Amino acid sequence: MNALDWIVLLGTMLGIAAYGTWRTRHTDHLDTYLKGSRTTGWFTIGISVMATQASAITFLSIPGQGFESGIGFVQNYFGVPLALIIVCAVFLPIYRMLGVYTAYEYLGKRFDAKTRLLGAALFLMQRGLASGVTIYAPAIIISTVLGWRLDLTIIGTGLLVIIYTVTGGSVAVSLTQKWQMSVIFGGMVTAFIVLVTKLPPDALHIAGALGKLEAVDFSFSPDRRYTLWSGLLGGLFLSLSYFGTDQSQVQRYIGGAALREGRLGLMFNAVLKIPMQFLILLLGALVFVFYQFEKAPVFFNQTEWRRHEQGANGATFRALEEKHSLLHAQRKNAVRAWVEAREGGDAAVVAAARTAMVDVQRQVDAVRKEAKTALTTADPRAKTKDSDYVFITFILTQLPHGVIGLLVAVMFAAALGSKAGELNALGTTSTIDLWRQFRPLAAHDEARNVRNAKWFTAFWGLFAIGFALFARFSENLIEAINILGSLFYGVVLGLFLVAFFVKKVGGTAVFFAAIAAQALVIVLYNILTISYLWYNVIGCGSCVVFSLILQLFLAPRSAEETSA
Repeated sequence: MNALDWIVLLGTMLGIAAYGTWRTRHTDHLDTYLKGSRTTGWFTIGISVMATQASAITFLSIPGQGFESGIGFVQNYFGVPLALIIVCAVFLPIYRMLGVYTAYEYLGKRFDAKTRLLGAALFLMQRGLASGVTIYAPAIIISTVLGWRLDLTIIGTGLLVIIYTVTGGSVAVSLTQKWQMSVIFGGMVTAFIVLVTKLPPDALHIAGALGKLEAVDFSFSPDRRYTLWSGLLGGLFLSLSYFGTDQSQVQRYIGGAALREGRLGLMFNAVLKIPMQFLILLLGALVFVFYQFEKAPVFFNQTEWRRHEQGANGATFRALEEKHSLLHAQRKNAVRAWVEAREGGDAAVVAAARTAMVDVQRQVDAVRKEAKTALTTADPRAKTKDSDYVFITFILTQLPHGVIGLLVAVMFAAALGSKAGELNALGTTSTIDLWRQFRPLAAHDEARNVRNAKWFTAFWGLFAIGFALFARFSENLIEAINILGSLFYGVVLGLFLVAFFVKKVGGTAVFFAAIAAQALVIVLYNILTISYLWYNVIGCGSCVVFSLILQLFLAPRSAEETSA
């Protein structure tokens, strides 16, 4: 990065953060601090919902997913539109009618205090840990760009978002997210245009021939991570729980000007979510095509690779690099031969050329696997999943100066926007569902509640920093965040579905059913190899079934309780 890149990066990030802090410095009413302005329109709500979900992980990790596995990951989002329609029809009207600050307040009104605390605790546990993953992603970028220590970059980026989120609460989150999403869209469109200009006209055909454009897998195998069925069913349950019960999302749409504004904001996301994820995955697939012609690293985390290359086993690593370079030359020739064969129109020649091209790519993949094995042999703690480094490597080595700064700013804008929404929700839930539950006499002390919300927000920000410092993520980051969510979201969704639709079940039954269902999910995750998306279905279904069974052994609910 040169001076121009730094001007773009620092000007964008610090400018947005400073603007949000200054504009919202006098936010001191609890309703405004936690819910945002009552005049918020549907577009701001829609952008805020999108920005909270679309973290740096989205723009850092998903292109790597497309590079490595193709665009099939888009199936993960097939359940989103239907989930958002259900949230608009069922969840949102109830939250608005009751005037709650958090989704878990509804559980307290429908069931009892312990069930409310359980729902809040599951959210705080899952989202608190997930916020560590969120803050870890941009730290990868800055440490790669500058060669700084990862722990120092985690601390620096974490403190920046804590400052303006604590200062302005939900108002600051929504205000800054609008500007951050403008930077994100501008940067990603620029990257897409620059990449396309560097590719041959047959780029999509090459990606398809090498298996990167297989968007839908109709397999019924539960072991396949992404299929049409796991996306429609498991993705539906994951999205329904995330958008309908996760306070980081609920808080974005319950405070709008009217019910209509919240619904339009959610429908904005229902329409755009799948196309946006598809295009980001396609970007990764096209980066894969780009590296068919341009030499790619044998291992994209070059900081890790060079550390071992200069060590005692350096000869092994240099030999792998040389082998990879030779295969790259063969791959380049094989791709060009296939393109020429397509232009010739002879089907037999095209098939033979494609077989040769695919065979060379398999050899390249084998060398990359050897490289990862060599890393593990040299250091068993080495992180060998390098797909998260693919897009940032392309940015730093192939884009012009100024655009590099813009794309790094995209990652930070996404990280800060998502992180702010999470911290705001964690602080709100801690204040409303924990503090005010145990200190009911303080419920009407508005100034004290605002101060407590700020302290809780700061606490969760520091917790996320600590988790990011000490946790190691072996999965692709976007998968890690979804796996973590899938272990908890299904059970939380089960609590809400029982609350909405099974009036005869009381708080005691659903409370112990949820605990049993959560234990079941954790046990199954450790002994089965099925796609993690199915745990959303298992957690939700088992919570509902266990609730019905347990209620049979308890005293029937009174007519007054049933009407609640």
